[in-house]
Amino acid sequence: MEKTLKERWKSKTPKFWKRVQRWAIITGTVAGIILAAPVALPAAVVTAAGYIVTAGTVAATLSQLTVDDTKKSKDVDNAADN
Repeated sequence: MEKTLKERWKSKTPKFWKRVQRWAIITGTVAGIILAAPVALPAAVVTAAGYIVTAGTVAATLSQLTVDDTKKSKDVDNAADN
């Protein structure tokens, strides 16, 4: 049975993906600070920062939706063995 988006959002996130999420948020925040800088920056830097904000947001969201289903998959494996 597949989980709904809401169930996945509230489920436990594995340790590895929590680290990915943390780094994605940090990276996206730093890029956002660069975008909001009150000084003139080269167009390439601003463009790259925009892409990094997008990548950080996507990575943080996807890592939040990654769930720990090890108990469920063990139950399924045990049922298949019987």
